Amino acid sequence: MVSFGFIEEWVPAPGRLTSWTASPRSLEAVRRAPAHPTPPSHQQEQYLRSLHRDAAAGFGGSRLCMISFTIPGSPDHAAWSRAFTAFLRRHDTFLSWFAVGDDGSVVRHVAAPTDIDLVPEEHGDMADSAAIRAHVEMVTPSALWWDCWSFGVIEHENSFTVYAGVDHLHTDGVAQALSCVDLLMLYGNELSGGKLAPQPVDGHLAYCERERRGTAEMTAQSPNIRTWLELLRRNGGDVPSFPADLGVGTQRYIRGAQRTVHLVDEADALRFEEICTANGARFTGGLFAAAALVESEMSGGDWYFGLTPVNTRATAGETNSVGWYTSLIPVEFSVERADSFATIVSRAQQAYDRGKDLTDVSLYRALELAPPEFGIHTQPGWTARMLSYVDVRKIPGVEMFDQINGGMFASRGMSREVYIWVNRFTDITQLSLLFPDTPQAHAAVDRYIAATRTVFAAVAADGDYAPRVGALS
Repeated sequence: MVSFGFIEEWVPAPGRLTSWTASPRSLEAVRRAPAHPTPPSHQQEQYLRSLHRDAAAGFGGSRLCMISFTIPGSPDHAAWSRAFTAFLRRHDTFLSWFAVGDDGSVVRHVAAPTDIDLVPEEHGDMADSAAIRAHVEMVTPSALWWDCWSFGVIEHENSFTVYAGVDHLHTDGVAQALSCVDLLMLYGNELSGGKLAPQPVDGHLAYCERERRGTAEMTAQSPNIRTWLELLRRNGGDVPSFPADLGVGTQRYIRGAQRTVHLVDEADALRFEEICTANGARFTGGLFAAAALVESEMSGGDWYFGLTPVNTRATAGETNSVGWYTSLIPVEFSVERADSFATIVSRAQQAYDRGKDLTDVSLYRALELAPPEFGIHTQPGWTARMLSYVDVRKIPGVEMFDQINGGMFASRGMSREVYIWVNRFTDITQLSLLFPDTPQAHAAVDRYIAATRTVFAAVAADGDYAPRVGALS
């Protein structure tokens, strides 16, 4: 099974570690790279501004995304040096670095592919997984630096583990999977003398240009911007939040905690999906219907409003491109007191499908355009409750991932909100949550997990679930 989770859940076998980082020549050449007129994507821009504010307040950190896989035999270090270098040169997101001003301005600088060179460093035998994890997090800079990535090989007796740690600025869930395939192809290409060259890719720079062109002429009266603003206004002028007190108060910097639990096995997931289909929905709609019923029980609310990430790759060349190609879309629908899962699931599916119309209209851009009369009070650096669904079974090459013990992990960092991931594998579906490390948040998340499991179990067993309003409050 492909491993998904937080970096603490990555348990590489001990072994001799070699890591690769940018050479001094490369650092100096990239530092001199000229400014480029294309801004970062809206999402990247806000992310960089948040990092800059956090650093100014004395809180460093990053959202490190990491992949790993294990293959038999002994590594060819020279071939890996060339493969890692080719990987960075091939995906143009890694050619950019960003200067962030105290006024919030963000300027892109773009280096030449030939400016990128990596150097290996031997670290000797690492005795345990914790030491390896600590090394990866320590040597990978935040996105305020160009070289916010690192690579490594851990040699075992009859195999070796490869890892790549990349800041979220340059990657997403799809890109993590693509990176596994890409690195294997590039390494194979080096070993075969150029017989396994990967497919060409379109660059992330062109994606940013396309996004900015699409939003440049928008105003608060543009239909899709207006949709975002109306949703925020209905939600009290702010982005969605978890329906329980998390004990955060006015604190901005709170360490995150994480939980990963078994939600259902595949037999129950298939039965759940059958019930969704019978009621005019898909598994995705069923997931949001379940979330809406759980939150209605926790808060007594009659309207579900959530955010979920979607893939924004739109061209053939972007299909295999590494970069941060995601956007948040809204999922909103009514939850009546008399509703059960069977009556609400098609409504949830329609809401998700309707929300995809806003894939190319960034919420960040909507907030920039919000006029005072809308009463939007979302603050810079905002966080919102998010629910993400990934059907891991449909990831290209997933069978290969099983054979090479492939894994995708992320750092937990800080958290003021609850982020929820549902990952469906071939045998089980897992529920993962990142949330503030406070007693109130732990108690609220425990209630949420128990209620979500109850809904899924009831639908799989009985074909429906009727909520108990206020039962979890």
